[in-house]
Amino acid sequence: MSLLEKLLGRAGKGTLDPGAHHDPDPRRSAVLRQAAAVLLGYPDGQLLERLPVLRAALAEVGAADGVAELLDWFTARPLEQVQADYVQEFDLSRRHSLHLTYWTDGDTRRRGEALAAFKQVYRVHGAELDAAELPDYLPLVLEFTATVSPGDGWELLQRYRPSLELLRLSLRDDGLPHHRAVALVCSTLPGVSPEDREAVMRMAGYGPPTESVGLDPYDPRLLPLTERNQG
Repeated sequence: MSLLEKLLGRAGKGTLDPGAHHDPDPRRSAVLRQAAAVLLGYPDGQLLERLPVLRAALAEVGAADGVAELLDWFTARPLEQVQADYVQEFDLSRRHSLHLTYWTDGDTRRRGEALAAFKQVYRVHGAELDAAELPDYLPLVLEFTATVSPGDGWELLQRYRPSLELLRLSLRDDGLPHHRAVALVCSTLPGVSPEDREAVMRMAGYGPPTESVGLDPYDPRLLPLTERNQG
């Protein structure tokens, strides 16, 4: 079994939907996306067991050095402390939300429509959803893109590129090594990542939302979806 198969856990599962014809190196992208899905998930014993395979797979595609600090983050302290830090930064803080539509739609009613669109994409491919997570949960989207449909997954990631970039910048600014995992994902998409939030706003074609629930109209979580600004 290759390192890629070990990482993706796809032994005997057949081949991927070949929809990502725009990707010059789909194998590398699959490794980066699946690795990021694992590294951004809740740290448990299974994740720690997968770290050597993750490190080897990323080294095979020349990406291990970029996330070395994050890989070490999981083992530098007792697991219970790592888990507590993760909960504090990702579950209790909105600054690092792993839900893509939160950054674009905030706490608005239109977010429900965006979540339904994710579900529809998964439904087309017969993908089963984890009932404990919303369909825009980034590790879930990455796993879908890496193991089910690179083409449709790419479309979702590209549509929510501003969300990815805002998350990356927020993690970077708060000194969390997880920003490297998000950077891996962004590297599989066209173009260079913006250096700051103002550049992300320009990327998204920023404009105030039509309605919101308890959020400032210029909150970055209310960035409009890029596709809405192309019509």
